[in-house]
Amino acid sequence: MRVNAERLWQMLMEMAKIGATDKGGNTRLALSDQDIFGRSLLLEWARKINLSVHYDEIGNLILRRSGQNDTESPIVMGSHLDTQPKGGRFDGIYGVLAGMEVMQRLTEENITTYHPLELIVWMNEEGARFTPAMMGSATFVGILPKQQAYDTTDKKGVSVYQELIRTQQLGKYPLARPFQAYYEAHIEQGPVLENNQVAIGVVSGGQAILWLDIETRGKAAHAGTTPMNFRKDTMVGTAEMIVAVEQHIIEKFPQGLVTFGEMQVANSSRNTIPEHIQWTIDLRHPEDDMLMAMEVATHKLLNSFAVQRGLEVRISRHWFSPSTCFDQVCVATVQEAVDQLGYSNQPIVSGAGHDAINIAKHCPTTMIFIPCIGGLSHNEAEDVHFNDAGRGADVLLNAILNYDQKYARSMRQKQAEAI
Repeated sequence: MRVNAERLWQMLMEMAKIGATDKGGNTRLALSDQDIFGRSLLLEWARKINLSVHYDEIGNLILRRSGQNDTESPIVMGSHLDTQPKGGRFDGIYGVLAGMEVMQRLTEENITTYHPLELIVWMNEEGARFTPAMMGSATFVGILPKQQAYDTTDKKGVSVYQELIRTQQLGKYPLARPFQAYYEAHIEQGPVLENNQVAIGVVSGGQAILWLDIETRGKAAHAGTTPMNFRKDTMVGTAEMIVAVEQHIIEKFPQGLVTFGEMQVANSSRNTIPEHIQWTIDLRHPEDDMLMAMEVATHKLLNSFAVQRGLEVRISRHWFSPSTCFDQVCVATVQEAVDQLGYSNQPIVSGAGHDAINIAKHCPTTMIFIPCIGGLSHNEAEDVHFNDAGRGADVLLNAILNYDQKYARSMRQKQAEAI
């Protein structure tokens, strides 16, 4: 069974008009008006096929389709509609709309699954407006306390709770509801599938992620009157630290990744030596113990360079997400779907954080990857091929049917044995 690839593409292009940027990308920050407009468009499609609409206590949007046995926990599809500032049209959005296309296709064929099906739009996956990332799913599973999420503010001091109320996204559906299984389709956000000319990535899990907040502090002084050997230059010291950490990770941790994504220079001025800089480090590795070793090495390097430069350095953990192994049964249903459809495929580990990483702590979970052009993501030029979008949704549809039918057969067999 296959989806309507043309309809899926049209939905993707319609969603891309909301918060569109000059260079073909999108800006829909979590709980902004643009984010709500995107959700409203999704609701228009949902109501045409009679999906019921619900919101939970952290603003996750739930679209539900009844099954033969509505007392069963739902099989859930999901991802997110919020984007990075000037981000792409497909990151997260593809998974939501692939799920919507699955719902539409089942409705067209008058197929009623044994389980109810749900499509969830997770709130604030990107973490671009409110941190941490994957906030809606983290709160849902209890990793992040609900009140802490409510109290989180953006850079303007506006809280998550205030925006949930303003945008009418705060609902009563309980958190941590039981799920039978969870599937998330997504663009790879990297170059592996495209380089290998493979249509589908069968995702076995996700790598570990660690965010560090760094403060370096020296002494502000005049750029024209302070001799070089008298300076405690925070900018130069920070630059040395960044280069040293990157080089160390490359040499000692071949599978490791390090990114320096944010930097704020306090009271910055062209002719003043900076005193105080706040910056960030993103460390990633497929193995938890290696990530911990990367963190230790980073601490040693930063402290060493601080001493050499006469600076102070403070390092604090902002967020940690351990490596995740996805459920073998769910992964097998994806592999079966790919084999049934005859699409080229390979196993792959997710390099990015996704809501599925959190949900894997709650229920059997897996993901489906499709290639993205040039491996580019978090960029206005992010793009996918039409055929790849359709193939990924085909796999999502058939994987869910595989899981649903296997469970239904198992239940019927147990009932027969009981008789």
